[in-house]
Amino acid sequence: MVPPKLTVVPHRTEPEEAADGEPAVDASEVLAHEGWRGLPPNVGRLPSADRRNQLRILEALLFAASEPLAEPLLRGHLGADDDVAALLEELKGFYASRGINLVKVAGKWAFRTAEDLSYLLERNAVEQRRLSKAAMETLAIIAYHQPVTRAEIEEIRGVAASAGTLDVLMEIGWIRPRGRRRAPGRPITYGTTEQFLDHFGLDAIKDLPGLAELKGAGLLDSNLPPNFTVPEPTDLAALMPDELPLDAGDDGSDEPLPPLGED
Repeated sequence: MVPPKLTVVPHRTEPEEAADGEPAVDASEVLAHEGWRGLPPNVGRLPSADRRNQLRILEALLFAASEPLAEPLLRGHLGADDDVAALLEELKGFYASRGINLVKVAGKWAFRTAEDLSYLLERNAVEQRRLSKAAMETLAIIAYHQPVTRAEIEEIRGVAASAGTLDVLMEIGWIRPRGRRRAPGRPITYGTTEQFLDHFGLDAIKDLPGLAELKGAGLLDSNLPPNFTVPEPTDLAALMPDELPLDAGDDGSDEPLPPLGED
């Protein structure tokens, strides 16, 4: 049997002509214009050396940090013209499908184990003492209704609130005294903390689940009154108009104070 003959085709230095006689479009020019695999021209194929270095700096800082880091702090390690927000989003996208994810909690950035792999760490987790039902209800009321006083918590729950319950939540670091209400006795107002957001993986208090999500998770009775609503949670650092700042040396005691203007 005679083997087939192979024909060597010389490398073309000129672009082929189309059927109508016009030069055909060079594929390399298309890729150069459209980016890798047809990406738009405004999408870079590979980061520059400087950009890679910026991403590595952010990655190292976030990996070594024991707590979430704010963008201003990260910006201090980069150039004045560097877009830290864009770099963080790029880094977040890079880790999106990996075993650890870059997430934003309480307005700051941190690495966290991917949610679908959290079961792998359960065996090594330190078992925490469960909060009582009263403490969980109190925490939920403070989160959704803040700033709120002890009397307002009792009105919403329909039962008296134990001072010990508030103490437990403050000891954990999930709530804090904000100020005092402009009302007789000037009662303490309470709100949530950054530790609360960090523990529950929230970027801001507004990310708390709404009515539909709470129902879907089975946390609310399906037979609710027609006019039942879940308040829109807010957590402003600044005091509200009806709040007074805590006095210097104020221990945050919820004991009523004399009305304003009286000793």
